[in-house]
Amino acid sequence: MFALFERFLRPTATPEKPEPPSQLVPFLWHFARQAKWLFVALFVVELLVALSDSSVPWFMGRIVTMVTKTPPERFLATGWPWLLGMAIVVLMVRPGVTLTRYLITNQAIAAPFTGLIRWQSHWHVVRQSWAFFQNDFAGRISNRVMQTGPSVRSTLTATITTVWYIMVYGVSAVALTARADGWLSLPILLWFAGYAALLLYFVPRMRERSKVSSIARSTLMGRIVDSYTNILTVKLFARAHEEDQYVRDAVDSHVGYFLASQRLLTAFGALLDLLNALLIAGSGALALVLWGYGKVEVGTIAMVLPLSLQLSNMSRQIAMRITEIFEDIGVVQEGMLTIAQPLQLPDPENARPLAVRAGRIDFKNVSFGYGREAGVLKDFNLTIHPGEKIGLVGRSGAGKSTVVNLLLRFFHLEGGVILIDGQDISGLTEESLRAQISVVTQDTSLLHRSIRENIRYGRPEASDEDILRAAKLAHADDFIAELQDWQDRRGFEAHVGERGVKLSGGQRQRIAIARVILKDAPILVFDEATSALDSEVEAAIQSSLGTLMQGKTVMAIAHRLSTIAQMDRLIVLERGRIVEQGSHRELIALNGHYAALWRRQAGGFLDAADMQAAE
Repeated sequence: MFALFERFLRPTATPEKPEPPSQLVPFLWHFARQAKWLFVALFVVELLVALSDSSVPWFMGRIVTMVTKTPPERFLATGWPWLLGMAIVVLMVRPGVTLTRYLITNQAIAAPFTGLIRWQSHWHVVRQSWAFFQNDFAGRISNRVMQTGPSVRSTLTATITTVWYIMVYGVSAVALTARADGWLSLPILLWFAGYAALLLYFVPRMRERSKVSSIARSTLMGRIVDSYTNILTVKLFARAHEEDQYVRDAVDSHVGYFLASQRLLTAFGALLDLLNALLIAGSGALALVLWGYGKVEVGTIAMVLPLSLQLSNMSRQIAMRITEIFEDIGVVQEGMLTIAQPLQLPDPENARPLAVRAGRIDFKNVSFGYGREAGVLKDFNLTIHPGEKIGLVGRSGAGKSTVVNLLLRFFHLEGGVILIDGQDISGLTEESLRAQISVVTQDTSLLHRSIRENIRYGRPEASDEDILRAAKLAHADDFIAELQDWQDRRGFEAHVGERGVKLSGGQRQRIAIARVILKDAPILVFDEATSALDSEVEAAIQSSLGTLMQGKTVMAIAHRLSTIAQMDRLIVLERGRIVEQGSHRELIALNGHYAALWRRQAGGFLDAADMQAAE
């Protein structure tokens, strides 16, 4: 039975419409429609639960009336239909519909539907642009993805339950009391008016404060994760006290907002308890007065008092659920700030895959400045011929990394076009574009997985033999054989820690190079690829990279000019423009920018003083 209900949803199926709407109700419906029959079933079951609950006071009233009017020896003979009906409702109907409710909410909705929301939210968010993640805390983004799922689920299920309880209990209470005597419905109607007034006043304020509190909680999560992620920097600079204050401010802020929400909750609960007390006292007193005047039977008192108690208890549950609903809505609205964002760099309609035939790259009149008027690149033109190996030279801020980022389509061009074998990259699918380009960056971060999984990331279908060959070419096999992690996994099965912190910078770089060797893409980009390596290891790897680069188009960035001196052509950039280009020998003979840098460079490091001297 459990498995039957648990298989209704497939949480991790590829979403048909992955981008959620940015308005609250459409956002909720975006996920609810994928399980609409479950929510319809829950709607019906909650109706049956509410009807079975509200029928109990009516049965009690009928039985008490019969007890007062029927002699004991005739009670079972005349009252058995009512007793049987009550027994069926209490012992069979209500347990049956309650079990069905639990199966729907706990088995079919709770875990699968929550997982579906988290999976689809992650599926959409992870396809956002690089800049999207640069502008926010990773901890806050992940917190929103994780919390939005249960909050959407809770909002939908609690709303369905609350609607039926209000309608069924309210209508049945008024109907049953009015049937006995119209005056008995007056306390209930007055109670409903007061209850509605409390909800109208408190609920909107709870919603707003809940949203603010949720944002503060995500900020706190982001700051804590930021400290943990950069724990080495915190330790090296002995800034534990500053980090304490950084997180303390976020904790104090969240506590303040949360207490403001709790004040409303306390005031609402106290006023509701007073209103419920007035209902019970007023209904009971009025029923006794009417009984005293002979207007109602004693069974009516037996019905009104439990009905009032039941209505009072129901109101507390509904109030708690309404509070939870709006707390959840606050979390959902805060999560929508991340999840319901359109993709910043979506593939265009009818985007086609990149087909690399030769590997020619053309930058034509490219302009880009990260949205600033003073652009980084201005009318930049560069042609890289098939199989050519070029090096980009220039001081920090000259535009070298920007050229690489634009080739990878991490940003939209502000002007011009980039072509690969005549194909405009703006009309290509991102995945096909980046699948044809291998990149090794200076700041290499690895996945918190095994060495084998990190290298295989370059080509998921690669065999273990291919992985071992790539590791050997990257001169990583020796240190891999000696690795052991905290769970006693060894060699290629050892895990590297978050961002690869268990390895040295040089070891991480060699794993990254092995990954690129395994990928074997026709276009290679090296951004300070060997900067973290010592000279001996770098010299050993250079021969492997030489083999890897054969027949491929290569773009390399290096501040150590010795690492790119053997390139076919060197491009010297200054303020986003090409000021010199040619081979190492040609540029030395030209005796310009590059020659001055070569003469003045100490240990191959290029700094601002070198550029000023060159000018």
